[in-house]
Amino acid sequence: MVTPAAGSVVLVPFPFSDLSEAGRGDWILCQVTSNPYGDPRAVHLTAASFSSGALRAESYARPGKLFTANQELMVAQVAILNPDARDQVADAIVRLLRGRG
Repeated sequence: MVTPAAGSVVLVPFPFSDLSEAGRGDWILCQVTSNPYGDPRAVHLTAASFSSGALRAESYARPGKLFTANQELMVAQVAILNPDARDQVADAIVRLLRGRG
């Protein structure tokens, strides 16, 4: 089981097989994918976006694709965003939630 912190990039199997146990240990996650899918809110992540770890390819955090996942579903932590990249993703999520995204 992974214990993530803000800015962690974690691996979660998809599709989920069992989401019946919501509650304690749940985290709000933002989808990270190698394709922005034409999403104007997608935050481009490059190798320079990480303070540790890495992704296999340049990727995109998609603030419009938020979901909750129980910590038990998290298979591994693969990277940690640097403070600037973490702020960009957080700002994009806040803009979206405030209707400005």
